[in-house]
Amino acid sequence: MGADRDRFSTATRLRALGAQAAERVYRAQGRKVRTPRKGRLTGRAALLALVLCSLVVALAYPTRQYVTQRTEIADQRRQAEQARAEVKRLREQRARWRDPAYVERQARAHLHFVRPGETGYTMRDGTAEVRRPREHGPADRAWYQNMWDGVDSADQAGQAE
Repeated sequence: MGADRDRFSTATRLRALGAQAAERVYRAQGRKVRTPRKGRLTGRAALLALVLCSLVVALAYPTRQYVTQRTEIADQRRQAEQARAEVKRLREQRARWRDPAYVERQARAHLHFVRPGETGYTMRDGTAEVRRPREHGPADRAWYQNMWDGVDSADQAGQAE
C-alpha cells in the first residue's frame, strides 16, 4: 500500500513537472499557456442532478393526487350546496302547499276549478287565460297559405313596376 501511494505521488509529480516545462516552452515562444479545460459536468454536479431528478419523480405522483383530491373536494362541496338549496326550495314549496289559499289558486289556474255560482269559460286553445289573439305569422299558417301569400306579393311587386 505504501508503494502505491509513492507511485501515485510520483506520477503526480511528473505531471506537474511536465506542466512547468510546457509553460517554459510557451513563454520562450511568446505564447500564452493553455490550461486544460475541465469538463462542465463534474461528479458532484451529476450527483446533484440525479438527486433533483429523483425528487421530481418522487413528488410528481403525490402532487398530482393532491390536486385531484382537492378538485374532487370542491366538486363535492358544490354538489352539497346545490342539494341544500334544493332541500330549502322543496321545504318552501311544501309550506306553500299547506296554505289553503295557495291550493285554491293552483286548482283554479291549472285545473280550471270554479266556485259554486261562478261561470267558467274555456278558450279554444284549452286554456282559461284571457289574452288577445296574436297575429298569425308564417310559421303558424298552413303551407298553402304561405305559398299563395308569396304569389300575391310577387304579383303586386310586378304590377308596381
